[in-house]
Amino acid sequence: MMTCAAGAGGLSSLETFVRTVKTGQATFTQVVTSPAREGQAPRVKTSSGQFEFARPNRFRFDYAKPFVQTIVADGHTLWLHDVDLNQVTARKQAAVLDSTPAALIASAADVQALQADFVLADAPDKDGLQWVLATPKSKDGQLQSVRVGFRAAGEVARQTVMLEVLEILDNFGQRSVLTFKGFKVNPSLPASSFQFSTPKGADLIRQ
Repeated sequence: MMTCAAGAGGLSSLETFVRTVKTGQATFTQVVTSPAREGQAPRVKTSSGQFEFARPNRFRFDYAKPFVQTIVADGHTLWLHDVDLNQVTARKQAAVLDSTPAALIASAADVQALQADFVLADAPDKDGLQWVLATPKSKDGQLQSVRVGFRAAGEVARQTVMLEVLEILDNFGQRSVLTFKGFKVNPSLPASSFQFSTPKGADLIRQ
């Protein structure tokens, strides 16, 4: 069982975030860098949109640029809607989320639940943020490691902690960095934010 004093570092911030931030909302920018191949420069893709979550097990990513895409976890099913392909993919949420970055920031009800799937460790402070390194215990997934950066919004015993950066490294060497701006702590979010209906005419694929 993890015990951390307030201000001890990233683990303390993660503990505070999971315990006190039950809902959240922010805009995000995602930069995905793929490894260089055969002497070519690494490929970089940038996208942006809005993120919302309600603990436990509900979250929503609305990608607006460069392509419109929606990812919704309603507590039972993970939905992915690709507007350009006019296609919806539905997967059982429990089967795909335990060892994913979403579990770190939105799914778990407490840190002990996270420790069932991740090895959690303090990482050095950087860029004014406190960092946690999370390494999946399962070796079967595609995720190698995740670094989460938090910023303290309350100076008294770290009353409020805001999510600011999520760095994801997969087993193929691809790095994805999500930077969150305008993070709102515990906003009132309608239940409809985490509901999804397949648009009329879209292809539905269940996996």
